[in-house]
Amino acid sequence: MKTDIILCGVGGQGILSIATIIGEAAMNENLYIKQAEVHGMSQRGGDVQSNLRISSNPIASDLIPKGGADVIISMEPMEALRYLPFLAPEGWIITSSTPFVNIPNYPDIEKIKADLGALKNVIMLDIEQAAKDNGVPRSANVILLGAAQKALGIEYEKIEDAIRRVFGRKGDAIVEANIKALSIGRQAQK
Repeated sequence: MKTDIILCGVGGQGILSIATIIGEAAMNENLYIKQAEVHGMSQRGGDVQSNLRISSNPIASDLIPKGGADVIISMEPMEALRYLPFLAPEGWIITSSTPFVNIPNYPDIEKIKADLGALKNVIMLDIEQAAKDNGVPRSANVILLGAAQKALGIEYEKIEDAIRRVFGRKGDAIVEANIKALSIGRQAQK
């Protein structure tokens, strides 16, 4: 088993939480994991990118080469396109469809959506609206994780267990909100 993942978006959108949950699930499966430092401005509003590599064999480098990412999980559609050169030919993009307009010359969102829609393996969701509609407004990132679950190659239940461990200290309400968000995203896989 080997899965190379690029996580990207804008600071404050929950990229590090996604990485923590995936990492916890992988380590509980006794898989090897390497994560590159977060690149970019991890403060609210700056672009953020991280490499996460999971394997059943030892991993030499924490960086994913161009054309080597099995999955790009993006909290923001323009960021998904930014890392497209890193996507493997059969790789998956799982992205939010809602832009985070933090620059004055943000590209036309309809063009971005058309470019993403022309790719082979894409799941594009309005995670912000889904989170609001389902009463989990702070868990949009976990909805995206649920949509990415099959592409990650980690069993759904293992990700659920990781959420319980990662958020357990924050209380049952936070755990249950994130389990619900994961389930919402899982429905989008179909």
